[in-house]
Amino acid sequence: MDHTLVLVKPDGVQRGLVGPVITRLEQRGLRLVAMKLMMISRELASQHYGVHEGKPFYDGLLDYITSGPVVVMVWEAAGAVAVVRKAMGATRPAEAEPGTIRGDYALEVGRNIVHGSDSQETAAFEIGLFFSDGELVEWGRSVDRWVFE
Repeated sequence: MDHTLVLVKPDGVQRGLVGPVITRLEQRGLRLVAMKLMMISRELASQHYGVHEGKPFYDGLLDYITSGPVVVMVWEAAGAVAVVRKAMGATRPAEAEPGTIRGDYALEVGRNIVHGSDSQETAAFEIGLFFSDGELVEWGRSVDRWVFE
């Protein structure tokens, strides 16, 4: 099984959308293996968004992601990264399909509710930033045989 990181960003937490995000991913069949509510420090934010350093929106991105609590989660499924990215919708909400998280709940790219890892390599890096060894819970659901082949 693959893992991916999902953040419900400060706008999603403030708007009360943590539950709907979790519900959509659970209903899709993904299995939640780690979750925490936290404030992201500027140092952690700069590590997480380091690939954007030097871009015009970088400082604003750090200001935003550290402005309020976030919910950090790890989800598990075969092809978890691609499945979550499809469920989230396009980064720019105006381009996101209806029925996706961003397509249904967001209007602007700077307030697009969620972050999801963009590759398996990125997922491993991001999960390591937010969770220590042993914080991911291995477990099975009775419905797993109806979800996974």
